[in-house]
Amino acid sequence: MTVCDPASSQDPASSRDPEFPHDPVTAQNPVTPADDQERLRRWRLLLGSPAGPDGPRLSASDQAIDAALGALYDGDGDGDGDVGGGRPGGRGGRGSADGRVRRSAGLGASAPKVARWLGDIRTYFPSTVVQVMQRDAIDRLNLRQLLLEPEMLDAVEPDVHLVGTLLSLNHLMPETTKATARQVVARVVAEIERRIANRTRAAVSGALNRAARTRRPRPRDIDWNRTIAANLSRYQPAHRTVIPERLVGYGRRQQVMARDMVLAIDQSGSMASSVVYASVFGAVLASIRSLRTSLVAFDTAVVDLTSQLSDPIDVLFGVQLGGGTDINQAIAYCQGLITRPRESIFVLISDLYEGGIQEEMLARMGALHAAGVQVVALLALSDEGAPSFDAANAAALAALGIPAFACTPDAFPDLLALAIEGGDIESWAHRNAQPAG
Repeated sequence: MTVCDPASSQDPASSRDPEFPHDPVTAQNPVTPADDQERLRRWRLLLGSPAGPDGPRLSASDQAIDAALGALYDGDGDGDGDVGGGRPGGRGGRGSADGRVRRSAGLGASAPKVARWLGDIRTYFPSTVVQVMQRDAIDRLNLRQLLLEPEMLDAVEPDVHLVGTLLSLNHLMPETTKATARQVVARVVAEIERRIANRTRAAVSGALNRAARTRRPRPRDIDWNRTIAANLSRYQPAHRTVIPERLVGYGRRQQVMARDMVLAIDQSGSMASSVVYASVFGAVLASIRSLRTSLVAFDTAVVDLTSQLSDPIDVLFGVQLGGGTDINQAIAYCQGLITRPRESIFVLISDLYEGGIQEEMLARMGALHAAGVQVVALLALSDEGAPSFDAANAAALAALGIPAFACTPDAFPDLLALAIEGGDIESWAHRNAQPAG
């Protein structure tokens, strides 16, 4: 049974309310007593307030749903891991007759109890709602310690945010839990790969093939279709033929790498989702033979994870979320990886909060750009909307000709293809990037 949050549907003072008779929806679909009861039921479940004499009566299944919501969102929010703190605009705690908030039983700090609750919410809600409630439970009820127990990990609904939390706890996990954690991470990685792998390979491989075409081909390497298309303006009606001004040829298959790709990922805690997506993208890119891919993770230290790109799960467990940030040091390391500037793409994924030397960081980015490296600065690589970032550093990079913007995983393959072809990244960002806020 699924309960929809009334806040996501129409407002109580909506077109279906008899108080708004002029709305055409009301005229066409008059409100029935059943509609009113369903609306009251949803508000009752959302707000969690006790039903009065005229309030809706909950069925047995609704009472179970109410208990699952109450375990998380009811209570006084004292942060002791026993009760929730109320949701803004939603369940703010159950009121008593004197208007005070009373404590509910809550989830407590018992792993079996939390595991049962996780099973309950998966019964009552779709997976997208379950993932939101899990994140709320981890944040509100301080359940991170319980995630170190295998039975808890078996009960959760895996998603990118959960993987980020597990990675932040990696150094605390006992060995008995790490095996289960890897299984959870593997499920999320597999889902991301299904989402992005084929499209990424197609976009990047196509861009590499296009970039390999030559303008001075040997006769046997001429691509006649593209040559004619590129010279249609040179058509001679008198001769009924095209006299080509330039030739377009197939790139000859070479044993060397066509492009070098360097991904540098900020592993500070706020970048958790970006770390997950970037690691999977890194593994996919590493599978493309004509692309040499390097992946570096950094905080105040730099870790080169290139050797682990055959397995994105190993990459993820090789990062350590949290800590400070020294972007300048990371860029300095990456400069050493770039030996062919005009055939290289450097992707920095960071919120640009620099704990190192800001002036040197900006100077290094400017030097890479001036040397012919295609430089991409991503404030986030995730589906989470506008990220928090250092606006001053973003503006300084823009002044150097390096736009800084957020990008979704679905748009990233097209961005990579454009970078490989040497396209206008700034214009692409204006058309496609997430707004930065």
